[in-house]
Amino acid sequence: MKWKALLIGAGIGAAAAYLFTEASKQQAIKPEKALKIAKEAFKKRGPVDGSWIQMVPETILRNDMSYSIYRGGISRRIDDVLEQYEFIVDKNSGVILDVNQLK
Repeated sequence: MKWKALLIGAGIGAAAAYLFTEASKQQAIKPEKALKIAKEAFKKRGPVDGSWIQMVPETILRNDMSYSIYRGGISRRIDDVLEQYEFIVDKNSGVILDVNQLK
């Protein structure tokens, strides 16, 4: 009887560990979180007037590496001059991969 209970407990533990590992691998940030990360980064250098983010992720190739990203934009006024930026954020890590000022 004890062996049976031990095997059942070990099986349940192994299954739970497997499911937890798989779930943690697949978690990606939501677009709203990516936009918040970008806005916080821009706010360190001044106020943000407007922002947007594409809700559907896309895949890009950089340095022979494939990234799933969110693309977005930020606008702000510095000395009454409108500045607009486009950014890309890695969907899995939340790291800002690129920022380009639009002219």
